[in-house]
Order: sequence, then structure tokens, then C-alpha cells
Amino acid sequence: MAADIDQADIFWLREYLESYRRALRDEQVVGKLVELKSLMLATHARRRKVIFVGNGGSAAIASHCAVDFTKTAGVRCINFNEADLITCLSNDYGYEWWVEKALEMYGDDGDSVVLISSSGRSPNMVRAAEQTRSRGLSLVTLTGFDADNPLRKLGDLSLWIDSHAYNVVETIHQVWLLAVCDLIVGKVESPASSVARTAGRSSS
Repeated sequence: MAADIDQADIFWLREYLESYRRALRDEQVVGKLVELKSLMLATHARRRKVIFVGNGGSAAIASHCAVDFTKTAGVRCINFNEADLITCLSNDYGYEWWVEKALEMYGDDGDSVVLISSSGRSPNMVRAAEQTRSRGLSLVTLTGFDADNPLRKLGDLSLWIDSHAYNVVETIHQVWLLAVCDLIVGKVESPASSVARTAGRSSS
């Protein structure tokens, strides 16, 4: 069986997986993940919420993280992935404006907003960032592609991966966010039924 393995595929996969290793060993990002933990806990301490938003694959990450932070880490989070909400606001205001309108309707003073965009150039994410900043809410951005993308420039805390590959960017974004969730919990493995009783408990 091993004789049938295409060595070109082996080489390609090694190079592909190396791109993940490089991103995950970025020490600057590690420091920012600790900052993100502090921001999440500060939002929780204010009895406010964290709002996750993304398009496409980034929307799926937003859903996953909103649930995990709420259930496992005890930090209340929401996302805007209901089809009726997206289609209603897009139909009435335009797709480029729907996230801004959703934040206007559901965002409260003291909330924190996490905007996830591989390119950092999606007009609805950039407009949402501008609206978030104008309201004085804390803004976290996760982007990739070009280093000078507009969304990255708007974040109070900006996490950027140097890659133009959608799957690499999206996977790393999810790893970073869920690492912060586990950092708050204080351990890597926990039963599926467990609920963090106190957000920010220290590891033992």
C-alpha cells in the first residue's frame, strides 16, 4: 500500500502543514491571545456580552465560538447567523450594511465585538468595524491576506495571519479563538456536559 503513495502529495502536505506550524508559533500572536482573554473577562465582569460576526466560513467560526465561550467558559456571547435576520436586514438596508444595522439594534454599551474576515476587506465587516468604533465598543479583528487590510487597521486588538489561503486563515482563526476559550477555562480537556461556573478560574 505504501508503495502507491504519491511522493508529490507527501511533499505538498508537508509544506501545507508547515504553514500552520509557522502561524501557531508566532510569539506576537500568543501575547495578543492573552490580551483577548483579558478583554473577554473584562466584558464578562461588566455584565456585558461579546458579539461574534463573520461571513461564510467565518460565520461558522462565529457560531462555534459564541457557543463554546458561553457554555464552557461562562462568557456570554451571541452571533447574528439567523437566516431571517440576515435576509431581512440585507433586503431592507443592503448586504453591505446589514451587520452595522444588527450591531445598532443588538449592541449595548460596554459590549465587545469580534469581527472575523479572511481578507479583511469585506464591506459589511469594515462598516461594522467603523460603527463599533464610533460607539466606543471594544473591537477585536481576525484577518489574513494583505497586512494592510482595512479591517486590521480598525481593531483595538488585531490578530492577523500571513496567508492568502482561505482554509489556512479560517482554521488558524478558529484555533486561536478556541485556545482563548480553553485558556479561560484553565484546562484543555473537559467533559462535554461541563459548564464553567466561574469565568476566568485559574488552572490547577
